[in-house]
Amino acid sequence: MRIAELEVGKHRRDVVNQHPCFGAVRNKARMHLPICPSCNIECAFCRRSLNDDENRPGVSAFILPVDEVSEYVDYALKACDALSVIGVAGPGDTLVGDNLFKAFLRLNETHPDLLKCMSTNGLLLNERADELIEIGIDTLTVTVNAVDPHVLKQIVPAIHYHGERIEGARGARILIRNQIAGITKMAEAGTTIKVNTVLVPGVNDSHVENVAEAVRKAGASIFNIIPLIPQHLLSNIAEPSCGEIEAARAAAAKHIDVFRHCQRCRADAIGIPGLEDHASTVLGKYYGKVEEVFSHG
Repeated sequence: MRIAELEVGKHRRDVVNQHPCFGAVRNKARMHLPICPSCNIECAFCRRSLNDDENRPGVSAFILPVDEVSEYVDYALKACDALSVIGVAGPGDTLVGDNLFKAFLRLNETHPDLLKCMSTNGLLLNERADELIEIGIDTLTVTVNAVDPHVLKQIVPAIHYHGERIEGARGARILIRNQIAGITKMAEAGTTIKVNTVLVPGVNDSHVENVAEAVRKAGASIFNIIPLIPQHLLSNIAEPSCGEIEAARAAAAKHIDVFRHCQRCRADAIGIPGLEDHASTVLGKYYGKVEEVFSHG
């Protein structure tokens, strides 16, 4: 095995041992910076919101100004000494605009020892991969809900791509192509990649194994099945049962390691997932600064 491959393997093991959302560690904390308000796909299950009481993805109390990220991290380190990861998970998509890049360039200077993590829907991942590699992303999560456009169009009815709103299977096909190409490029650069799949009963539940196989071949190393939260256009579909979740995990596990500790966290979460949340302490003084800034960009 080449030295470069050994170094990549060691880096991935180190990341898993430091990141509570990639391994089974229960003594490490993460901080989400809510700096990306806009999104470029229309998920049927997604309802982004600015509030301080819902505990789910796509929700933040406010949008954090990028020039304040170092100050927030300083606050968080005082409140939570277990902090090992700085992540950006929305509440929109992290690759729409340049906020993520500006934030991580700043944090490279002020907090270089903390892992840098991000999540994305992957529509722009392939074309912005070189920028992500340059700023040194340690871990990447990509939400891939299907690898068949006729399945995906039921979950993502439309995308917004280079100024055009594209509906149905055509949009789904572009999204899948860009996700797989982006995962491949990032994996080849040594980034540790987790794939999230939202489990939608009756839509993609029998398709999860196909997703797991495809993303593993592309270079992902961890797979996370997220139960649907019935809302928005999928409010009529029941949340998957424990049996359905376990069946999907078993199918995915034939091809890739499956993560089983997801807490479906907010975009401004701070602390050890499932055990503590310091967001109200660290970000509390900004909770009154809520503005409606969401868009599809």
